[in-house]
Amino acid sequence: MKAEQIKEAALKYFTIYGYEGASLARIAEDVGIKKQSIYAHFKGKDDLFLEVVREVKLLEWEAKRRHFDSVEPRHLRNRLYEFLKMHKQMFEEDERFRFWLRISFFPPPHLYKDVEKEVLEIEQAVEAMLREVFQKAIELEAVSGSDPAVPTLAYLGILDAIAMEIVYEGGSNRVEQKLEASWHVFWRGIAV
Repeated sequence: MKAEQIKEAALKYFTIYGYEGASLARIAEDVGIKKQSIYAHFKGKDDLFLEVVREVKLLEWEAKRRHFDSVEPRHLRNRLYEFLKMHKQMFEEDERFRFWLRISFFPPPHLYKDVEKEVLEIEQAVEAMLREVFQKAIELEAVSGSDPAVPTLAYLGILDAIAMEIVYEGGSNRVEQKLEASWHVFWRGIAV
């Protein structure tokens, strides 16, 4: 139970202050324990940070995977658009996903390789999932084209643009404008 509370407090402080600015003393205080008690559950700050990273990664993957479970080609347009909206909302409104977005762009330098591994793992899984969705849609002539890599990579580009806008601008109106403009151009490019 305490380990979960520690991870919850750590998530908050890592999200707000980044790895460098989050202190184990403040995390312990938030949970109502002494700093030394954290070591009963985690080897140290790095271990705690990476545990939070892995948990949030799994949450993000589950949310994204569930969205595309059993997508019918005739509903593909709506599902793709809803996914963009969900992606935006997740990163703007949920502390866990704001943390994920922050560490994806700004990992602690000494944990770069560990974070990179986690980020690339989910990115590759999302890409494979989307490629499969587009492959089925192409086979059923629900979208144009012959190579599922093309719409997959273009769609991932939209997701990346939304993430970048959230990280650097933070203004929901601009994020929304970029999402809508990119979506309409993308869909016109693959629509049959």
